[in-house]
Amino acid sequence: MSAKTESSGRRAAGAAPARPGVFGRVAAWSQRHRWAALLLWAVTVVAITAGSQAAGSAYHNDFSLPGTDSQAAADLMEEHGSLQAGATVQIVMKDLQGLGGDRAAIDGMLAEVRALPSVADVQPPGPGSLSEDGTIGYATVTLDGSAEDVPAEHVTEIIETAQAGSQDGLQIELGGDPVRGAQEEGGGGAEGAGMLAALVILVLLFGSLIAAAVPLVTALFAVGAAIGLIGLASHVFTVADFTPPIMMLIGLGVGVDYALLIFYRYRQELRDGADPAAATRVALDVAGRTVFFAGCTVIIALMGLVVLGLGSLQGVALAVALMVLVTMAASLTLLPALLAVFGKRIQRNVLKRPGRTGDDGWRRLATAVQRRPVPALLVAVAALLALAAPALDMRLGFADAGNDAPASTSRQAYDLLAEGFGPGFNGPLVVVTEGPADELKQALERTEGIAATTPPFPSKDGAVHTVIAFPASAPQDEATADLVHGLRDDVLPALSQQTGAEYLVGGPTAGTLDFADSVSDRMPLFVAVVVGLSALLLMVVFRSVLIPIKAAVLNLLSIAAALGAITLVFQDGRFGAQPGPIEAFIPVMIFAIVFGLSMDYEVFLVSRIHEEWERTGEPARAVREGLAATGRVITAAAAIMIVVFAAFILSPGRMLQQFGLGLAVAVLLDAVVIRCLIVPAVMQLLGKWAWWLPGPVARRLPRVALERPS
Repeated sequence: MSAKTESSGRRAAGAAPARPGVFGRVAAWSQRHRWAALLLWAVTVVAITAGSQAAGSAYHNDFSLPGTDSQAAADLMEEHGSLQAGATVQIVMKDLQGLGGDRAAIDGMLAEVRALPSVADVQPPGPGSLSEDGTIGYATVTLDGSAEDVPAEHVTEIIETAQAGSQDGLQIELGGDPVRGAQEEGGGGAEGAGMLAALVILVLLFGSLIAAAVPLVTALFAVGAAIGLIGLASHVFTVADFTPPIMMLIGLGVGVDYALLIFYRYRQELRDGADPAAATRVALDVAGRTVFFAGCTVIIALMGLVVLGLGSLQGVALAVALMVLVTMAASLTLLPALLAVFGKRIQRNVLKRPGRTGDDGWRRLATAVQRRPVPALLVAVAALLALAAPALDMRLGFADAGNDAPASTSRQAYDLLAEGFGPGFNGPLVVVTEGPADELKQALERTEGIAATTPPFPSKDGAVHTVIAFPASAPQDEATADLVHGLRDDVLPALSQQTGAEYLVGGPTAGTLDFADSVSDRMPLFVAVVVGLSALLLMVVFRSVLIPIKAAVLNLLSIAAALGAITLVFQDGRFGAQPGPIEAFIPVMIFAIVFGLSMDYEVFLVSRIHEEWERTGEPARAVREGLAATGRVITAAAAIMIVVFAAFILSPGRMLQQFGLGLAVAVLLDAVVIRCLIVPAVMQLLGKWAWWLPGPVARRLPRVALERPS
């Protein structure tokens, strides 16, 4: 292709598109009304924040699982007024000289606890709740609601009242899900650390504090507005209490990412000679479209969680989708207004720093990969598969007090119960039946793997009886899972045939297993919906069959590798982490979020490759120029996301640590291994076939162009 032809294909430097698209027109409006746009955003965020603080939040965890044994058991107990329907707190006591001498102090403390709000019943230590040597015992405090329903301040009051009874020689600790929930902390300083690291990277990238602050300010406005909206929405919808830190995690990463993609194109236009106003319109017309479609893929992936039918995840998915939507709106409306205000200063800085953009290095990398595409592809894929391998043995569940900090009261209570009564006392099984339960107790006592049982507890109306069985193994052991499945599949059905009664295995441990099983059973449908809709969107955007297939396969590969890393660290206990199961909802949340975020870079890179392909018709050149034009910004955007996500590894909560590690690893692999090595290799091997689309399909698909109009 001649230089003349090539130059004629380019738009004159600094000229605005002949027919600006919708995002260009939005940018032009924000520029003309810059102060009105800024004021509108500021007033909106302040109003939402003030309204949210005035109304308060009503976050509520919904771990109900209709159709499962554990949920049926809980519903049956609640219907008939069984005390076991409420959550329980264990007050665990230890005295090396024996608890008999502390009886007066213990009775006085329990009397105070019995008078506290949300306390339905208190059972003092007695036969079955005292260790054989009499040094460890526990009292059971039954609450008048589930762990999610009882106010945290009521549980905190129980903790403080009980521990006030400690004295010389008498140790008092408290355990149970309500206690763990009351003592959980938020994200700590992770948000601040992530923002500071992002600012440092942006300053190094742009060489200007003002230029670096523009994407960060855009992200902060979006995060503030979205969190306030979700706080208000929690009064109407079920939104889990762990949603805000996850929204902060995603909002900061995605917000800076989207603003950076647009801002980077804006700086390129300034360097090519455009004035700030024209540069803004062009950046929004091109990178703005990319951000819009990338954001749509994230929202589609998150909406796929609705398919799972798990109430606790649907609220999280809607909240994070709203965060992405608000972030897109801020990038497309607030960012142009900021660029209009600071455009001249940014332009002076850009023109003072001409020259090296890093394009040549990325061009050389693409050339090297294209020269030997097969070895590059095989090595990169083998490395990702090796990292993904541990995910094959991933064990889903929920962290319990055994994974808490050693100094926490819940962990101390957990260890004392295991010491005095065996590990199974930390994960009792609640077996419920309508009618008498003597045969049930006998059958449970004969079952291998059960260390002890309680006498049957009748409900208030006497129609339902509950027997609590204590496994011989810890709650997270595979033996406990096998025991639950054995009871449901063999022991209790055989007993039911003899007695004609129905038996249900419930309780927190069985509920955890049901949740994990539900996630595993519904995961294939979820993956199919998310991958299918995202691939269809990419097919519309790039008018290609193979590009969407390639994107889906590579995204699945990066997600598998991220899950493998989580398994290595948190399940196997590498790098000092407390070993235990992976939180049951982590895989689906990681999949939805990472699949969407991976599409950001896919759309951004491939759209530039497609732009070159449309202009030159040379597939190899298109790949080189596409990577050269986007390599630096993709790396910078990925670096920001990585430091923001990695900062959450420092959070005290195990769930946030797993999220942070999984997202950071996935983005790192996606930006470095996949976008810089695998994509150029695959595109080189595909050649012009990468853009193949059957004629009948092409005629029916709408035309949606991401590239700048010529």
